[in-house]
Amino acid sequence: MNTKYLYWITFVAVNGGLLFGLNMAGIAGANDLIKQDFSLSDSGLGTVASFLMIGCLIGAFFTGSIAEKYGRKNVMIITAIIYIISSLGCAFATGFIGLTIFRVLSGFAVGATSVVGPMYISEISPANKRGTLVSFNQFAITIGIFLAYVFDYFLINLGQESWRYMLGVPALFGIIFLLYLIFSFPESPRWLLAKGKKDEAVEILNKIGGDSYVKNELPEMEKSINAEKNKEKASSKELFNGKTGKIVAIGTLIAAFQQITGINAVLIFAPDIFRSAGVGGDTALLQSMIVGIVNVLMTIVALKLVDSKGRKTLLLWGAFGMAVSLGYLTYAFLQPEKNSVGVLIALLGYISFFAASFAPVMWVIISEIYPNRIKGLAMSFSTAVSWGCTFLTVYFAPIIRANLGDSALFGIFGIFTVIAFIFVKFWIPETKGKSLEQIEKELGLID
Repeated sequence: MNTKYLYWITFVAVNGGLLFGLNMAGIAGANDLIKQDFSLSDSGLGTVASFLMIGCLIGAFFTGSIAEKYGRKNVMIITAIIYIISSLGCAFATGFIGLTIFRVLSGFAVGATSVVGPMYISEISPANKRGTLVSFNQFAITIGIFLAYVFDYFLINLGQESWRYMLGVPALFGIIFLLYLIFSFPESPRWLLAKGKKDEAVEILNKIGGDSYVKNELPEMEKSINAEKNKEKASSKELFNGKTGKIVAIGTLIAAFQQITGINAVLIFAPDIFRSAGVGGDTALLQSMIVGIVNVLMTIVALKLVDSKGRKTLLLWGAFGMAVSLGYLTYAFLQPEKNSVGVLIALLGYISFFAASFAPVMWVIISEIYPNRIKGLAMSFSTAVSWGCTFLTVYFAPIIRANLGDSALFGIFGIFTVIAFIFVKFWIPETKGKSLEQIEKELGLID
């Protein structure tokens, strides 16, 4: 196995995840400044913050079919270009409408990345490394979130216009991503095989694992792809029927639970939540950086455990820990005197359990359980639903906080987390250490 090459192309692919994180959290330090600059209400701020997710939903929904037709690599190149344009557009926006439009465009790239990144990595990975390698995408997202907090912290002292620099940062990383893709990145061998480009597919498989890897993987890939060719072309209707419909429902619900348990609302409004607990401006951003660091470190824990302990075990422990943390936060914000240290510890606990479970494992599961024939459509649908849930949580978070308080927000997220635990316990299959073809057989999707 040419581990060096395998990890290199995975590294290039997850640069999209890095940009994902930068775009998601970059606005965290800019919320108050944008609100003042454009004289926004709480609903207006929610619109600016959340409309990125509308773009994510659109991008995720259409990316699967585009990736099936034009290839995973070309989709990544398009997203890199959009990241650059949208980031510069946000930085130079002259009004609320212009900023919102470019946030939607940025979201389109994030949504596309959220589908094509895990899809690509799952297709180039050996079974015994797939969980870890797909989780690297989430690891890159957490690094992007952390870097966003760091840039926000150091840029906030540049004055009222500093939010423009915060939102312009992803353009620099987008240029680097684009150069990587153009000069040193192969197409997915599974996609090449499906398009009849066997020689190119064999060449890439050989680079990844040598002759023995080609001999082991190629026959299974060809068998699976040939079986799919003998079936009718996948349609949207198929996603909701029979055994396939059940699998898509499982994947879509886990994608929804990843978001309605509150993670992106917490990450985007972390500085504001700390201020509600009595923490000052710069200190609130500094504590947000601590949240970002913990997010990165606990994702490393997930990388080490996802292929050894299994997907389902991580999800169950994650949901349990998140529920306990959210329970304390609900209690803490009901008190007249806020315990800022207790709030910080509970938020770090919530982030830790999420980062080691739902954050990476959801992407691993939906990249594994969907058969190749419908993978593009199914991943697009599930990811679009996930982004729809993200939009709802981020849009309503500032409104709930303003009208009902932080305790209500954390209480709602806590209830959804308990439901997520029950769902995982009874419905999520264990997929660790199994080839994609083996998973399809066990789910009854192929003979």
